[in-house]
Amino acid sequence: MKETLDAPSVKAWDVQKIREDFPSLHQQVHGRPLVYLDNAATTQKPRRVIDALRHYYEHDNANVHRGLHALAERATAGFEAAREKVAALIHAPSSHELIFTRGTSESLNLLAYAYGSSFLTSGDEVILTEMEHHSNIVPWFLMRDMLGIRVRFWEMEEGGVLDLNRLNDLITPRTRLISMTHMSNVLGTRNPVEQVCALARDKNIRVIVDGAQSVPSMPVDVGALGCDFLAFSAHKMGGPTGMGALWGREEILKEMRPFMGGGEMIAHVSKEGATWAGLPHKFEAGTPHIAGAIGWGAAVDYIETIGMEAIHAYEQALTAYLLQQMSALEDVTLFGPTENRGPAVSFKLRGVHPFDLTQFLDQLGVAIRVGHHCAEPLMHRLGESATARASLYYYNTREEVDIFVDALRRARDFF
Repeated sequence: MKETLDAPSVKAWDVQKIREDFPSLHQQVHGRPLVYLDNAATTQKPRRVIDALRHYYEHDNANVHRGLHALAERATAGFEAAREKVAALIHAPSSHELIFTRGTSESLNLLAYAYGSSFLTSGDEVILTEMEHHSNIVPWFLMRDMLGIRVRFWEMEEGGVLDLNRLNDLITPRTRLISMTHMSNVLGTRNPVEQVCALARDKNIRVIVDGAQSVPSMPVDVGALGCDFLAFSAHKMGGPTGMGALWGREEILKEMRPFMGGGEMIAHVSKEGATWAGLPHKFEAGTPHIAGAIGWGAAVDYIETIGMEAIHAYEQALTAYLLQQMSALEDVTLFGPTENRGPAVSFKLRGVHPFDLTQFLDQLGVAIRVGHHCAEPLMHRLGESATARASLYYYNTREEVDIFVDALRRARDFF
């Protein structure tokens, strides 16, 4: 994390101007200005997104794709334009490869079921990392129970990083799939996805990447990564909740069976059976979250006006400052690497239960997250039942970091 807040690319950053676009940041909690540091869970929304949602419901509210009246045509145009924007954000070769879902969790469940039931058989092996979110563990356990596949875990090293040599040792002739997080929601670790994909490709193994934490905070190019699938969410990048996407290689998606049945995903239905619509509609049964897609498109527009490279540089610099200030505190233990990482920082304060700490900070207007962060295998490896987590986004400030660190000092003295 060599970028600093004094670097030229960061000096030009006008964070106060950006904050003016986020209404929810300008409120008080328990009589104090809100310091929102729970961005790994969900981010606040810029006014452009809120306005896009309102405009759809006030002017274009209709179902998509089949209507011939003006509202339906406008809704469809807005919905598909959003797909184009989200696909372009990750440099997808075609927007037809981008499937709208309810979020990263649904995207990963879709893959486990549709890919698993199409290509995996009893005895096949799926490799997960030890730092996965439950959304990338539980669906594979369900497939294990349904299909008889084997789920194996790639253990991490001290410091919260992965060693490719361990992966090599795990791979067997029955390994069919590696499913892994790009960036840990607990440790902030940025995993070596490019190297994993290159290794897997040589062995004809497919790779699924959970991009829930990475796509909102850094440039992501699916071609450069070399993965076969990428799952991510709107709400972690300023978009609406209940909205996500799955990108997959067209040739694989075409061979996968549908995840759900219903309207929109069919070509024809008779009393004898059904045939499927083309991509992406084959995997989008029923009325989609139209407003959510349009709002997500507005969030992507907003990010593009700032620039993902600039967002990444600023977040890296601010995270480095946060780690520096927290490391100077007595009785604070930080989890995860200090380099090559994202802006989610898990920690514990000696002698203070994380739940007590979070409630204490809330009374000072500081919002952080506490718990196992839907990553219990990782927490077990760390030897913790719960940690506290502060997570930054591009609208956070150095002053907010100072307020947070001062609140930790006050908590330490109080308890």
